[in-house]
Amino acid sequence: MKLEVLTINENQKVQNLIIRGIRDFINYKNLEPGDKLPSERMLSEKFEVSRSNVREAIQKLEFYGLLKSRPQSGTFVANIGVTALNGMIEDILRLDEPDFKSLVETRILLELKTTSLAATRRTDEDLEQIKDALEAYKNKVLNGEDAVQEDLLFHLAIAKASHNSTMNTFMLIITPEIITNFEKYHVCDKGLAQEGIKEHQEIYEAILNQDPKLAKQKMKDHFNVLYQFCYSI
Repeated sequence: MKLEVLTINENQKVQNLIIRGIRDFINYKNLEPGDKLPSERMLSEKFEVSRSNVREAIQKLEFYGLLKSRPQSGTFVANIGVTALNGMIEDILRLDEPDFKSLVETRILLELKTTSLAATRRTDEDLEQIKDALEAYKNKVLNGEDAVQEDLLFHLAIAKASHNSTMNTFMLIITPEIITNFEKYHVCDKGLAQEGIKEHQEIYEAILNQDPKLAKQKMKDHFNVLYQFCYSI
């Protein structure tokens, strides 16, 4: 029976199993850069897991630059030596799930830069999306509703406005875990939500006025309380 419905930990274990299997297959078959891997269906049967599990593992290795998928052609070993490939896979397998403090630190570092870039590069369309997210957050907060997702949509809109695809991707990767931890620690119950309306508005206005220095400072101020809260838990 194929593994379909998994917890986060179970999914991680299955992914690691598949990644090890792909590594061993590459080594056993002496595959070189540019060589093609078996299809998702064949790997699914070989490892006795679902095709979606195989696809997730391949996407993870592709994210780290170890595999390369080509539409209608298949998945290929990237242009990297076998020794380096094996070493990087070992590092990937040792990666721990990020803790809340690590997520907050990463988010702050990313957003100070994306906010500054957004103030420089934003388009009228970007401004409209940021403003829409700000209004959605404001409405939820004033109605006494949970606004965690609207808060993060505001920050994701800024990341998109930075027009840096790599930073935007990193934000998208860590966002689901941030939402989970915000709900777990009841971050928005700590009096941050009401103050967040004013802070979001100031960030938006700095981006609107294309003032990268002020935008970065306002984002830094916005994160100050969150950073302190993070290190109090």
